[in-house]
Amino acid sequence: MLSGLKTRAQYLRVAAGLIKYVTPSLVLQARRVEGATDVRFGITASRKVGNAVKRNRAKRRLRVVARFVLPSLGLPGVDYVLIARGAVLNVPYTDLKAEFEKAVQAINRKL
Repeated sequence: MLSGLKTRAQYLRVAAGLIKYVTPSLVLQARRVEGATDVRFGITASRKVGNAVKRNRAKRRLRVVARFVLPSLGLPGVDYVLIARGAVLNVPYTDLKAEFEKAVQAINRKL
């Protein structure tokens, strides 16, 4: 089952896990959660991406990709955090999806 991260503390726990994969358009962080059975994800975009309109567009694009890829490639009991980078706004959807799939597979090998 796919669900979302809700609190800042959850995002910080994932960041403290120190497992990440960087692509030109996103940064993917992950952390295994003991006793959890579903795949959870969260998305963030800093002001470096742009103004509020650009940040929201970046998050929408990443949300669609995550909802499409994580049910099949995400590991149960793992929290994923996607951090948008500036290039996410200009990358074609198919390239963004391919980048994200590659990042998830690389992260899963590290876990």
